[in-house]
Amino acid sequence: MKNVHDMVAAAKAEIREVPLAQSEDAIKQADLLIDVREPDEFHAGHIPGAVNIPRGILEFKLTNDPALEDRGLKMVIYCKNSGRSALSAKAMKEMGYIHVQSIAGGIDAWQGADKLVVKPELPDFD
Repeated sequence: MKNVHDMVAAAKAEIREVPLAQSEDAIKQADLLIDVREPDEFHAGHIPGAVNIPRGILEFKLTNDPALEDRGLKMVIYCKNSGRSALSAKAMKEMGYIHVQSIAGGIDAWQGADKLVVKPELPDFD
């Protein structure tokens, strides 16, 4: 019986995982940078320019948003440490998206390399 680690390993064997050293170039060339973590994780800090589409609703969002229907869009995705993004990239590949890359090591690796992370500004109610 498979566990989640087996599923992630199998997904990583089928997807394109961009090494951290090449991730900034991949992001610059991408049409869209997607953070597949949960909203609270995204709001705690994310890669500049990322949009949040949590893993649990990714396929629904891709199916129902006309802006995302082009299977030729160049997309880079990431999560905390690349497990959810690997599963997401595999699902996107199965849906026909042909230019999807997952950042190896996720935002943990990004932050570990001291790369810029942004936090949304919340309004000041004072």
